[in-house]
Amino acid sequence: MSQQQSQQWIKTTCPYCGTGCGVEAKVANNGTVEVRGDQAHPANSGLLCSKGSALGETVIKEGRLQSAYIKGHKEPLDKALSYVASRLSQTLAEHGSESVAFYVSGQLLTEDYYVANKLIKGFIGSSNIDSNSRLCMSSAVAGHKRAFGEDIVPGSYEDLEHAELVTLVGSNLAWCHPIVYQRLKRAKQANPNLKVVVIDPRRTDSCDIADLHLPLNGGTDVALFNGLLAYLSEHGKLDAEYIGQFTEGFENAVASAVEDAGDLPALAKTCGVEPEALLRFFQLFADNQRCVTVFSQGVNQSSQGVDKVNAIINNHLATGKIGKLGASAFSITGQPNAMGGREVGALSNLLAGHLDYVPEHLAALSQFWKTDTLSQKPGHKAIDLFEKVGSGEIKAIWIMGTNPAVSLPESAKVREALLNCPLVVVSDCIAETDTTRYADVLLPAAGWGERDGTVTNSERMISRQRAFVKTEGDTKPDWYLLSQVAKKMGFAQAFDFQSSADIFSEHAALSGVLADDSKRKFNISGLSGKDQQAFDEIEPQRWPITTYKKAANRSLFSDGRFSTDSGKAQLIAVTNQTTQQPLSQAFPLVLNTGRVRDQWHTMTRTGLAPQLSSHASEPLLEVHPQDAANQGLCDGDVVSLTSQVGALKVRLSISEGQKPGHLFMPIHWNAQYSSDGLVSQVVDSSVDPISGQPESKHTPVKLSSWDYVSEAVLLTATPLTKQQCQDLPADYWVKQGLGDGYLYRIADTSQAVELASKLKQFLLTNSKLQSLDFADTEQQRYRSALVIEGELFSSFSVTAKGQLNASSWLESLLQQPMSDNIRRGVLAGTSPAPDLGKIVCSCHQVREQTIADVITEHACESADQVGSHCKAGTNCGSCVPEIKRMIKTVTVE
Repeated sequence: MSQQQSQQWIKTTCPYCGTGCGVEAKVANNGTVEVRGDQAHPANSGLLCSKGSALGETVIKEGRLQSAYIKGHKEPLDKALSYVASRLSQTLAEHGSESVAFYVSGQLLTEDYYVANKLIKGFIGSSNIDSNSRLCMSSAVAGHKRAFGEDIVPGSYEDLEHAELVTLVGSNLAWCHPIVYQRLKRAKQANPNLKVVVIDPRRTDSCDIADLHLPLNGGTDVALFNGLLAYLSEHGKLDAEYIGQFTEGFENAVASAVEDAGDLPALAKTCGVEPEALLRFFQLFADNQRCVTVFSQGVNQSSQGVDKVNAIINNHLATGKIGKLGASAFSITGQPNAMGGREVGALSNLLAGHLDYVPEHLAALSQFWKTDTLSQKPGHKAIDLFEKVGSGEIKAIWIMGTNPAVSLPESAKVREALLNCPLVVVSDCIAETDTTRYADVLLPAAGWGERDGTVTNSERMISRQRAFVKTEGDTKPDWYLLSQVAKKMGFAQAFDFQSSADIFSEHAALSGVLADDSKRKFNISGLSGKDQQAFDEIEPQRWPITTYKKAANRSLFSDGRFSTDSGKAQLIAVTNQTTQQPLSQAFPLVLNTGRVRDQWHTMTRTGLAPQLSSHASEPLLEVHPQDAANQGLCDGDVVSLTSQVGALKVRLSISEGQKPGHLFMPIHWNAQYSSDGLVSQVVDSSVDPISGQPESKHTPVKLSSWDYVSEAVLLTATPLTKQQCQDLPADYWVKQGLGDGYLYRIADTSQAVELASKLKQFLLTNSKLQSLDFADTEQQRYRSALVIEGELFSSFSVTAKGQLNASSWLESLLQQPMSDNIRRGVLAGTSPAPDLGKIVCSCHQVREQTIADVITEHACESADQVGSHCKAGTNCGSCVPEIKRMIKTVTVE
């Protein structure tokens, strides 16, 4: 990518999920980036998942934004920064501080976050800064503050290894936090008495190690955990001493729980779970002292997300199962620095340093920042913020390191809002995203490998991200771009940062403001005042950190002292509510959204790594067989999915793991990779009234057939341009990156012969291309290979609906000499070599047929045996559940 800073291994941190895995990276002699797990990092002890293992493939020049642009014209960076400063100043002068907004990301480093928050809240005077963490963890933030008085995650990963019961609620840990899942799996292997319960409408791969799976109806978590609290109360399983000494609100909370969910048969009906299964879960929680409840997006992404969080925490407080090794309610974050963003106040309702919008805190922060323009009230949360952009109240928005045109619900409204906004500034490391196309100003931001700073993971552990490649072009860290704009707006003295170390030192010092307020737990003042060398030497450690290099205890609240005014934890009375958008005759099915194993967010980074694209090469709508049969749909059909706010087309995948009446679709695909795979266009913008977090797990939809008649696969050596994708003569397409090219899966309403003719005409744009064609009009099969200078440049195969052969073998043909064998295979639509199927193990690139052959040849009865012969499943282990399913299938056959 660029000249390396060092060919030595550099310790850094993974930029994906909130696990916070340590990574070692270096630039090899050939210029490629090599990565490996950092064995000394306490979060992962050297393990990396499939995404982390493929990080080296993403540090490339392809698709990078390395220059600034104003209105589509390349400009010097300083000119672009001056333009941004001038336009922001003009907007403030004409329309006031509330007309300006920032939308930031859990992908930013803490130092970037800090400067953004300081600029807009402290000097522009607006609290209209929100983060994509609003979509991720804001319900947990609000729940923590209600219960603990502060946004505190009290537990740590070690708790999983000392627990007697671990409950996963709304968390597919095996796919979304694979390394934490592996820690839990190893803990269970080491301690057979450890029980694991999975609470999720879907039967996910996390159930592979579960002793009990509760496939509850979506949106009924409050009822479930109220039922648990009622059971504990009825059966004398509460800790009266702990309740009396360290909590408040118990009487109201338990009374509400009993009234709401005290009848077990009625509760089972509400949750859609057998009474015996509920009872077993209640007994497990009651009979084990060391209980950890891990919760994530399935809890948070709800119109009742905050109440769900507090319903969970209530049970831990009422039994004293908190603040102890192996006992905690544990919110596991989705992004690498969502926690760091919360520390610096990068949500509209938070202030920096865990301070709040109260007079004492506002005065202290104003004095610390030496400003008299500090915003005095919370700003707009993400959904409201973009509605204000759409209505014209917000006239300038700066978007940093995120892709709201894909990730926010009702995305069509978001795109329209950005299109009509007078000033849209986007700083990103990727040139073309669904959001950058709306930018008036594009600023080139440093990406992973170029940035230097800190992140905080799910267990409050601060780790360093370190640069190991030099930036190219005009690329700069976000904090630099922000600081330069601040200086040009007249705030030079407050933003005279020379390095990320300077910013971190100020951030750490701020955390010690009002340090005599002993109730506040967030304090990293022990890391303030450190020079560059000391900053470079910071090792992973959890906060609070009041003394340099002194690690915090694993578990907070071990002394029973909380951050509330009374110093006691608060049990919150909650009642199960119906979702804001209930099911109806018109929209009778529930759509759930989430991640797949090898992709991340909107694929701007993982989409660059071909090895991550094969396991799930297309967005799939997972549907229970009963629901598919009700509509006369078959596995692999492209279908229509409609909600009250939008519609899309998506390929169907029939899955026994789905609960009847519940559908699942991934969040990752966007306009760069598909014509119609953007799931956010059908998700409505209902939010939790407290946290403002959108309801992404419960959208009422209807499922129906789509009347297409032909399908195709198109193989190209180079990607189609944005304009070519728009001109592609197909109603439906999905792009998959390969090692040496790109594969497009296509469906269309025209007849196969017509689609073949349109594709050939579309591709024959180079006079040097030679076309080799095959047609079988009776069977409606048409194939063409376009060759240039003896090598395959592109090819396609068109058939009637449902007649396409597997296309995985095509992936290896590009840029190979067109031998007679390959030519015959392409035109015949058959593989000239054995078809090895899709990739199952992304880490070691092991395909389906290879695993099947190993199982058969060696009579393998376990995933470990398979791995010993072909390495599948021996790195991160995410593919092990799939290998186990293959063992059962191959054995039966």
